[in-house]
Amino acid sequence: RGFTSQTDGESRLVRVLREKFPRASAIKVVDISGGCGAMYEIHIESEEFREKRTVQQHQMVNQALGEEIKHMHGLRIFTSAPKP
Repeated sequence: RGFTSQTDGESRLVRVLREKFPRASAIKVVDISGGCGAMYEIHIESEEFREKRTVQQHQMVNQALGEEIKHMHGLRIFTSAPKP
């Protein structure tokens, strides 16, 4: 698959995350299960994460993806707030 094309699952997750984190400056979703949608790696940089501990940031992402997570085997989450 090319560098620019996303799987349907990746596109769907990006859409959900953009909706839940409107202040995100960067969202990247990668299907790390070879395209079958079983496991994803998510990178989000958002102002919403400022002043929050990592565990709280990850809980926010898990909550945002509540419905989608039910169909996954695994999820790697990387979160950060933009540099001031």
